[in-house]
Amino acid sequence: MKHEGTPEGTATPDADGLGPAANPELDPGFGRHRFGGLSSKLLLLTVVFVMIAEVLIYVPSIANFRNTWLMDRLTTAGVAASVLAETNTLAPRLQEELLKTTGAVAIALDQGAQRRLIAMSNVPTQVDFVVDMAEVTPLTSILGSFAILTYRGDGVMRAVAAGQMGHTERVDIVFPVALLQQDMLAFSGRILALSLMISGITAALVYITLRAIFIRPLRRLTRSMEQFAENPEDGSRIIKVSGRRDELGDAEIRLAAMEEALSRALHQKQRLADLGLAVSKINHDLRNLLASAQLFLERLEHVPDPTVNRLAPKILATLDRAVGYTQAVMAYGKAQERAPQRRLIALHRVGEDVADVLGLVDHDTIQFENRIGETLEVDADPEQIFRVLLNLTRNAVQALEAERDGTLVRRISLSAERQANCVHIEVHDTGPGIPENTQKGLFKAFHSGAKAGGVGLGLAIVAELLRAHGGVIELDCDQPGTCFKIQLPDRTA
Repeated sequence: MKHEGTPEGTATPDADGLGPAANPELDPGFGRHRFGGLSSKLLLLTVVFVMIAEVLIYVPSIANFRNTWLMDRLTTAGVAASVLAETNTLAPRLQEELLKTTGAVAIALDQGAQRRLIAMSNVPTQVDFVVDMAEVTPLTSILGSFAILTYRGDGVMRAVAAGQMGHTERVDIVFPVALLQQDMLAFSGRILALSLMISGITAALVYITLRAIFIRPLRRLTRSMEQFAENPEDGSRIIKVSGRRDELGDAEIRLAAMEEALSRALHQKQRLADLGLAVSKINHDLRNLLASAQLFLERLEHVPDPTVNRLAPKILATLDRAVGYTQAVMAYGKAQERAPQRRLIALHRVGEDVADVLGLVDHDTIQFENRIGETLEVDADPEQIFRVLLNLTRNAVQALEAERDGTLVRRISLSAERQANCVHIEVHDTGPGIPENTQKGLFKAFHSGAKAGGVGLGLAIVAELLRAHGGVIELDCDQPGTCFKIQLPDRTA
């Protein structure tokens, strides 16, 4: 059926975005190579190239054959004619023998000013070709040779050359064109047969050699990719490197590395999928427990105790956030975060809430400094910015609490300032810092930092929440301890 907007005769892409040629399972011609694939093409091209080389050799060879043939006849005729001329013997029987030996119909000699007709069987009426061996060039030899090969008729040709002995200056013979043409055709047939034999032997040797060196390794690569594609998670299907010291060996190494990385990535994704399912189940039960805890705390709010009245609202707020986090985990399992619901919030109050939740107000060893101005306002989602600062501050608390030396300074400070339509926030602690080998994947999921027992999700969540706000986070390596810098633009930015 022709679809609207699709030209007739144009292949429509598949559902995965690939055409049939890109998907072997959907391409009925996959694996069927026209003309037999590379092997047959290689054999055919080898034969063609050898034949072209033989043609290039044949052209000067046939011209040289013609010149040699003419010189042999002229030399034979010139020597015999000179002997006959010296003895003044011109018997008809000897003339007939000389003409039969050379194949000529007329032989003449030029001896100075005298020209003598040595032998003649009949008088030629018209000469179709005249060749003066003294004026022959490679180009005229080639053109003349092909003119004789393509000649159709019963005419004669004349050949002239310098004398080889005695007082003979020039030898002039006339003979039928067919005589030279037959010998040239016979020579061409021998050249053709030899060329075919050489082409066959050369093509077979080249074919066998290149098939062993290139075609078989390429087929091995193809089979390995097909087997790996059937079950990429099976590590035994990864291609075994043969150890070749050439480009195909490099291709095997690259293919093995790619298949190993892909297999490892698929294993990790499967484990993450299983982990997500387990987290979802645990999260469902955890949310029910948190809801029960909220009910108990609501009853405690009515207890006439100052401490309870002071702490109960904060505990309830914390539980509310915990319930919200459980819902966020479910959303994260669907690979999506809730879009920020941006409001103008007092960033100083958010910092105070973070300190209360982490127990930094009355901490025994860690000093907390909230240097954010009380009048500084930021355009952001309150809960998400709270999660950002909470994750960063909790990491700092865990790093500082792990220190055992009592002389070390343990301090966490929050600071922020507005520059035009962007708020710059810093979370700084005096801990040991982040090792250099973990800084590269710091904001990737499941790339845990230096703390023991971490799963590596906190900083990944922070980076994702800030990206949803159009902001960025980076690690400042120039300051002692650990310092994270956040840039959070307003909505208009």
